[in-house]
Amino acid sequence: MAIEEADGAALAPPAREPLGRARVMLVWVYVGVAVAYLGWRATSLGSANLVFSLVFLAAEACAAAGLLLHAFVTRRLSVRQTTPAPPGMSVDVFVTTRDEPLEMLRRTLLAAKSMDYPHETWVLDDGNRLEMRELADELRVRYIARPIDTGSVAGNLNNALRYSRSAFVAIFDAHHAPARGFLTETLGHFRDGRVAFVQTPLDAYNLDSFGHRRKRHGLVVWNDLTLFSRVVQRGRDCDNAAVLCSSCAVLRRAALDHVSGFAPATLAPALHTSLKLHQAGWHSVYHARSLAFGMAPASIGPFVGRYLRRGQGAMQVWRRERIALSSHLTTAQKFAYLDDVLAYGAGWRKAVFYLAPIAILTTGVLPTDAPVAVFAAAFAAFHLLGLWVRQEIGRGYANLLGEEQYHMARFAASITATLVPAPPAAARAERARVAGKTWPFVLPQGALLIASAVAIPAGIGLYAKAGALPLAALAGAAIWAAANGALAGSVLALSARVAAFRRRDYRFRVPVPARLRFADDGPLLGIFDDVSSSGFKFYGPFPQRAGVGSRLTGHLFLPSGKVAFAAVVRAEMMAFGGGHAKGIGCSFEWSSNAARDALERYLYGTDLQWAVNELEDRTPTMLERLTRATAPTRPQSPAPHWAPVLYQHAANTLVPPHVGFVSLPTGGGDGPRLATLEPLDIKLPLRLRIVTRTGSRSVVGRAVPMQRVETPANPVFLYRLAS
Repeated sequence: MAIEEADGAALAPPAREPLGRARVMLVWVYVGVAVAYLGWRATSLGSANLVFSLVFLAAEACAAAGLLLHAFVTRRLSVRQTTPAPPGMSVDVFVTTRDEPLEMLRRTLLAAKSMDYPHETWVLDDGNRLEMRELADELRVRYIARPIDTGSVAGNLNNALRYSRSAFVAIFDAHHAPARGFLTETLGHFRDGRVAFVQTPLDAYNLDSFGHRRKRHGLVVWNDLTLFSRVVQRGRDCDNAAVLCSSCAVLRRAALDHVSGFAPATLAPALHTSLKLHQAGWHSVYHARSLAFGMAPASIGPFVGRYLRRGQGAMQVWRRERIALSSHLTTAQKFAYLDDVLAYGAGWRKAVFYLAPIAILTTGVLPTDAPVAVFAAAFAAFHLLGLWVRQEIGRGYANLLGEEQYHMARFAASITATLVPAPPAAARAERARVAGKTWPFVLPQGALLIASAVAIPAGIGLYAKAGALPLAALAGAAIWAAANGALAGSVLALSARVAAFRRRDYRFRVPVPARLRFADDGPLLGIFDDVSSSGFKFYGPFPQRAGVGSRLTGHLFLPSGKVAFAAVVRAEMMAFGGGHAKGIGCSFEWSSNAARDALERYLYGTDLQWAVNELEDRTPTMLERLTRATAPTRPQSPAPHWAPVLYQHAANTLVPPHVGFVSLPTGGGDGPRLATLEPLDIKLPLRLRIVTRTGSRSVVGRAVPMQRVETPANPVFLYRLAS
């Protein structure tokens, strides 16, 4: 099918958010400084070891070129509005799986089935497992298994296309639970007949993963894909170069047929497929709103393994497609794909910067013949300016320390990706098995830490014995090596910390109001926190005899209605000083899958934990702070604590009260917030009874609408309480 024959008129291009005059000026300052600095460095190479000097200069030049390429790709960001989805579009939803746990796939399928646009959900099982077939039958979704597992996601999808007849397909990994409005918000973009696919962000729900960083009382949450999802993809979108990912996307079947389906020849089938679609003249859309939530790699093994696989796939695409020479891509598209592919070569220049101070300290050889003080000042100014430019073009989504930690974590994998061809399926399976361990993936960082620690006293000894290095050079190289060692040590510490996590399921910091009963005691109204379908924590006025082994029953109040549960106490959280238990940790004992599914539809496939805790993934940049162009994105107070609340309209007290939850004071913010499971009439005042560990109190106020948060079941409504 030719593109010009596709149905639908071309839509207007997206609005574009420019970089801003001050940031553009900063980039041009960096260009001038880079040209001057690198030109000066080329004329002041170290004569003692020319190879070392040239390698060091090449690493600096590559860093500058990579930053400027990144600045070009993100010089403007797309701003797209949601286009209503037309009725009558035929959609198949493909959920791919191979060896993921049954519970994980169940959550994704529940969320996929709950999407509010008519569609049919399919399980594409490359593991050919009986339990997955039975799950599909239970949930009434289509099931396909290939007789031969080749380990190829593209092959799995292409096999499903043989049986699908819908005009559009949505693709999700087994761990990516889509939001209820995923299809409603994305399908409207296909009114433009040239659009081949719509990609959405790859967000994660497990905020304690190896790839996540938290600061400001834990209210700012950043991960290794934040910059890509919030900035890079939007920049590429302005140039019709948004890249397809392996999940959270919708594709036009006609476009896939035009390029013979998903590209199966590389380890980066999504990248390869989007490149083929762009070369064939199709358009892409990046819908920047988070509409699906998956599971980020929990430890360093899967984190590095994923990066290595993508890097090897990107190198395969580079070699096969000769991107820079393609006559079917625009110049801007070439730059966008080069930025994506060449980013995997960053490990080489990082390795040079990690090893350079060790070489200087142990050999006494400098990379320049310039005076040490002059070189140190110029080197520091050039690289610090580069970090500032990266922060500014990141629009507040570039966490410089976090990025450097992840560069340290994967620099060896980056080098491997550019050198070692993609292994066969058997070798990939063995590598996946090893990825569950920690120690093989921290060996490079451990070696670098030891080498840096040894190099510093070695350099001091060399200076004392032979005076091989000027004192200023010794001090600078020692500080540099110590900084690299500290960075390697932080990766080792983070790897050890996340490896110690033993819970089977992620615990959501989402309040769940509940009415519970211990043995012969009366019912209690409380809030469950730190919740998963496996268990929860409860802080409330529970009986002190409710120790480990005690059982409790009750009802959860969820958007889908009341859900009965039973639980057993597994742990006690003692108050300061150990005098009494202030809370208990419990595990659920579900009587039916339907009850457990109701809770999981409240937790997965939604950004509720972001909304109720007022989390952000952006911080103001230095220019914004200097010019006061924007106010701080977050209050400095900690995340709120929540309590159950009984509420009713003050003028109609004959109607039984409803159950919700309300935030308690934490020393800051704009007043308490109220969460309800049904919308309120904001014209009428409310009477509320807030239940806490120390008793209850009555409050009268008005609800000011804040946000409607969709879940796969029904929405949760957030209000600000005003007196």
